[in-house]
Amino acid sequence: MARTELPKGYEPKDVEAHWRNYWETKNAFTPDPAAPGEAYSIVIPPPNVTGSLHMGHALNITLQDILCRYHRQKGRKVLWVPGTDHAGIATQNVVERQLAAEGSSRHELGREAFIERVWKWREEYGKRILNQIRSLGASVDWTRERFTLDEGLSTAVREVFVRLYEQGLIYRGNYIVNWCHRCHTALADDEVDHTPKKGLLYHIKYPLQKERNGRDGVVVATTRPETMLGDTAVAVHPGDERFCDLIGETVVLPLVGRKLTIIGDKYVSREFGTGCLKITPAHDMNDWELGRKHGLAIIPVIDDQGRMNAEAGERYQGLSIMECRARVVEDLEKQGLLVKVEEHDHSVGACYRCKTVIEPHVSRQWFVAVKTLAEKARAAVPEKTKIYPENWVKVYYNWLDNIRDWCISRQIWWGHRIPAWTCGDCEELVVARVAPTTCPKCGSGNLVQEEDVLDTWFSSALWPFSTLGWPEKTPELAAFYPTSVLVTGFDILFFWVARMMMMGIQFMGDVPFSDVYIHALVRDAEGKKMSKSTGNVIDPLEMIAQYGTDSLRFTLTAFAAMGRDIKLSADRIEGYRNFVNKLWNAARFGLMNLPETIAPAPGFSVDQAQGLHHAWLFHRLEETKEAVDQAIAGYRFNDAAQILYHFIWHEFCDWYLEMLKPELNSQDEERKTVAQVCLWTALKEILILLHPIMPFVTQEIWTSLPSIDAEDLAQVAISASRPACCRPAAVHSMALLQEVVVSVRNIRGELSIKPGLELELLVRTDSDEDRACLEENRTMIATLAKLKSLVTGPDVKGPKASATAVVRGAELFVPLVGAVDFDTELARLDKEIAKLDKEIAAIEKKLSSEGFVSKAPPDVVEKEREKAGLRNEKRSKLRELQKRLKAAIE
Repeated sequence: MARTELPKGYEPKDVEAHWRNYWETKNAFTPDPAAPGEAYSIVIPPPNVTGSLHMGHALNITLQDILCRYHRQKGRKVLWVPGTDHAGIATQNVVERQLAAEGSSRHELGREAFIERVWKWREEYGKRILNQIRSLGASVDWTRERFTLDEGLSTAVREVFVRLYEQGLIYRGNYIVNWCHRCHTALADDEVDHTPKKGLLYHIKYPLQKERNGRDGVVVATTRPETMLGDTAVAVHPGDERFCDLIGETVVLPLVGRKLTIIGDKYVSREFGTGCLKITPAHDMNDWELGRKHGLAIIPVIDDQGRMNAEAGERYQGLSIMECRARVVEDLEKQGLLVKVEEHDHSVGACYRCKTVIEPHVSRQWFVAVKTLAEKARAAVPEKTKIYPENWVKVYYNWLDNIRDWCISRQIWWGHRIPAWTCGDCEELVVARVAPTTCPKCGSGNLVQEEDVLDTWFSSALWPFSTLGWPEKTPELAAFYPTSVLVTGFDILFFWVARMMMMGIQFMGDVPFSDVYIHALVRDAEGKKMSKSTGNVIDPLEMIAQYGTDSLRFTLTAFAAMGRDIKLSADRIEGYRNFVNKLWNAARFGLMNLPETIAPAPGFSVDQAQGLHHAWLFHRLEETKEAVDQAIAGYRFNDAAQILYHFIWHEFCDWYLEMLKPELNSQDEERKTVAQVCLWTALKEILILLHPIMPFVTQEIWTSLPSIDAEDLAQVAISASRPACCRPAAVHSMALLQEVVVSVRNIRGELSIKPGLELELLVRTDSDEDRACLEENRTMIATLAKLKSLVTGPDVKGPKASATAVVRGAELFVPLVGAVDFDTELARLDKEIAKLDKEIAAIEKKLSSEGFVSKAPPDVVEKEREKAGLRNEKRSKLRELQKRLKAAIE
């Protein structure tokens, strides 16, 4: 391979474009299912075709890519399947808005023309999100890209539907569902967003048909007075002494005159409201269950457009829900039946797509009976599938324990049309894999297919095996199912994860993944959720353009602590861009000091290199390799990033490269060659270790190294461990050397001693081991600390005018005469202390003001206290230094 030079500065844009194209053109991430080796597979959580890359995507893709690149380094055959979800409601809404802007609608176009229009939109815009994911360096297999409405997945969806129907697990019937009258479709329970709202609680008197025990009625409390028009009972708790004697009595429904029976049921809360509950089976999920239990009539009074129907009565028919509520309240007040109205905090459900308030609605829908499926999915955790962090296991259990049958039909056009046909002559229902031509019962050809489509999550639930070719027995399915891990956000734990568990177990006889890693939210720097309305969104594409992909990826990884939300800011991303530049400059330094080819002496290995710095560095490299391996294997991504950051910046760059410089410039060719081999080896292994997190800059540097066998770093195996390099004693000795050098540097900094001025260092130590270490490495210490002399011994004494420090029991003396202008330095300290006195007094005056402390935001007050603390600490250090200088010259 031809070696290339690294330019002075790292410019990520062109580098990233080059390597993205390189990997994709060469199908670098397309594994052969028949190849030997352990399989590792991930299916990407398919983003909606309507989607645009946000920080949640960026985090999710980064973590998955780290896992895939890491496991390739471990020698596994890795498959990462990309794809998108057709996103039924969201995509249909986008195209319907386009049509509305053109003065048209889907109904004007008709079903077939509308579907054609959506496919056209998908071809034009649907791959935008995948192209944005490309920008993150995702090492997916683009040759196996899938779409939830492609031919193969459509076959899988029909097969699953028919099998579940044949097993009696899919049925059709009238049921109460969550209805969005904006999207005009049913929604599953977990497609409803519940948010706290301030509302009103209306206390309404329902007159008893006959007075009993001096009472002429009962009072119910409701947040929805308009639904009383559909009441069919009043319920009380059978153990409630206030009302149990009224069970079986009759009340007259106000405004309507319908006779309602008072029933007893333990579901009723004695503490909420008045203890009397109005029952409206057609417009409340819980009332529906009570209605079925007690055989109550079901009277819908709100239609599927969100308006009152004929059952509501002539006075209310045609009104919107809110218009009807106002009129009902007005009429109750006129009749003296509105007892009181009070404020009430409650939860209101809204459509997860358009945010319209959901209306419980009775309609004919298709359902999956999920009880047995849910039981199997529950039993599989944690025996076969582990969830990280563990706190999500309880949430997963709770949802499955309380699951209701899944409404899978949607009253839209874009999606998998339900494979069911009704005979127009005999009303026979036919469910089939292939469209039937005649009715199997009467032979008629008058068959009409269901208008509804399947819930988007129905096809998504099959994703781990449908993307691998099921129901065909493909090599991919045999090699890569079950997948290894699912990386996803907590918000689709129920939408998607639990349903994939159900379907995987039901149709593959095994769980869809071994591990589920739930990553946290990416918030702004203050910990607030990002949203366009608050203007605190950080756009990953803008960050990539400004700082490069590797900087963004490393930032997200460094803060991806398990179970803890990420507080992100552009400043933090910029900070890690400095790390990219540090690595780049270290590599440039290395390349300038390496020959065109590296040729270690026969039989030479780095553990044989003489010198404390070599022994220490390669011991620490072995520790870093093991620590990073354990961190990624345990999904502790932040630990992996921080371990690498510390090793590369603070040990390799700050110390080892400085220690190498004399050897790299040495006239002793043997010594110089050993240093070059060690530098080359360390640099290679650092790039391999860092590659899963920062693929682009590491790849670019890699191809500039001399004597590498493979151009593609993504295909290079992680280096084998070197037990011979494990030398804890070298770490102990190096720590002493570093502490001595740092102490001298601190003295130089505190006293403003010129950086180039060479100092004397006297070290008094009783430890023969420490003294031997310092003597053996005196040249290195002198170079790093800028010393002209170093004296060690048990009886060493420093002159009176010395700066001192203590390192591991050893006393350090730096003579100051000739190094420090005492009068000038004391005058400088006086000036700095006076300035701090003034600043501290101003802050303390502000904090002592009751007006400021009580009126300013708490975070502002806390920042002022922090400022005061930092300035007090600095003043104390300056006073201590002042005291030491005065003592030195007295």
